[in-house]
Amino acid sequence: MTNSKPLIWRDHRFWKITAQFFAVFLAAILVIILWSNLNRNLQQLGIQFGFDFLKQQASFDIGETPIAYKATDTYTRALWVGLINSLRVAIAGIFFTTIVGVTAGIARLSDNWLVRNLSLIYVEIFRNTPLLLQLLFWYFAVFLSFPKVENKVSLWGFVSFSQGGIDLPWIHFSPEFSALLLGLIFYTGAFIAEIVRGGIKSVPKGQWEAARSLGLKPGLVMRLVVFPQALRVIIPPLTSQYLNLTKNSSLAIAIGYPDIYFVASTTFNQTGRAVEVMLILMLAYLTLSLTISIMMNLLNLTVQIPER
Repeated sequence: MTNSKPLIWRDHRFWKITAQFFAVFLAAILVIILWSNLNRNLQQLGIQFGFDFLKQQASFDIGETPIAYKATDTYTRALWVGLINSLRVAIAGIFFTTIVGVTAGIARLSDNWLVRNLSLIYVEIFRNTPLLLQLLFWYFAVFLSFPKVENKVSLWGFVSFSQGGIDLPWIHFSPEFSALLLGLIFYTGAFIAEIVRGGIKSVPKGQWEAARSLGLKPGLVMRLVVFPQALRVIIPPLTSQYLNLTKNSSLAIAIGYPDIYFVASTTFNQTGRAVEVMLILMLAYLTLSLTISIMMNLLNLTVQIPER
């Protein structure tokens, strides 16, 4: 008597693989249909799809240029300027919002009544008001209320404030950049504070008690015992906040900071190449987001407890 092999269509793994191939097939058909429809509509409008316009003269100025740029440069150069401006905000924002968020999150658990409640007020105010409103507040109510450039206020000869921005001995911040950066830092920092607080609360009380029994001071207990364990809980949602900060930087257009979205919008208005410009924008933000995700996933692997 021979054992008959089970029929392949009765194997659930076969149906899982089939379903995946079917999903990919449907997605490919959808892309083909959309692409065909796009080409047909562009032909009716007398527009040929392509990126040749990037070699044309941009013919517009950019207020803040970290690299050399003039109006006679190409759209490619202009978009590079916008991308670098976006990177400046994203990198500085991630760095400073981490400091603000971690500090506020730890302060939310402080034994000091004043510190704990000040942190609570900060979190509730900044987390529950729209980011756009906060950006407008920083720009119009704060920076544009500073004295004029010729009457700038100096603090100890180290930092000065004026409507032209903030001056430090080694760098100058224009008001648009400063308003955008501060808005993103304090808004995102409020969400990170709650993530940090939740991560710290997830550490078992036994860990706190064991550290205290060794005679460690509260600061050392947090730094050496509790916070490293809390990172396993903190990092995954922290990644989402970093991604949100990067994408929220596109609101820079509301206060006139020339990021990639701002420059791309001007490019679209002048060339009428909506599809191509949107594809460039999508690729730019996708690249930034994937880079942040990969780096944070690698960091997350370093704090996980290996399985035995």
